[in-house]
Amino acid sequence: MTTPDENRGEAGGPGQRRSGLRNPAGAVRGLGAGTLGLEALVLLLAIQPIRVVGGELSGVAIAVIVALAVAAVVLAGMMRRPWAWYAGTALQGALLLAGLLHWSLLALGIIFALVWGYALHVRQVILGR
Repeated sequence: MTTPDENRGEAGGPGQRRSGLRNPAGAVRGLGAGTLGLEALVLLLAIQPIRVVGGELSGVAIAVIVALAVAAVVLAGMMRRPWAWYAGTALQGALLLAGLLHWSLLALGIIFALVWGYALHVRQVILGR
């Protein structure tokens, strides 16, 4: 008879935590892809309110926003690759740097950096990486 602690191993190894998910890696990929997809949507929808309420938004700033949104969508589709998590982190840094073009991009960068940090934390807890 096995003890409850021995049953907790994900790959049959004792001492490993089991998340309770049928496909933990897939769930984590979905979390990362969903986060990046939401970020892309918010970035694209933020262009007009920033232009109307927040002051003048230059063409360069709009191009940067669109490029960041496209990069987020591409990365969301590539979450199966292990390097996509690092690229997603770099994307958050790029959004923070875009704050030099307009203060509201800095605010969005801070918000999404915190959300991405939480997604990385959940990934680490579930997968142990």
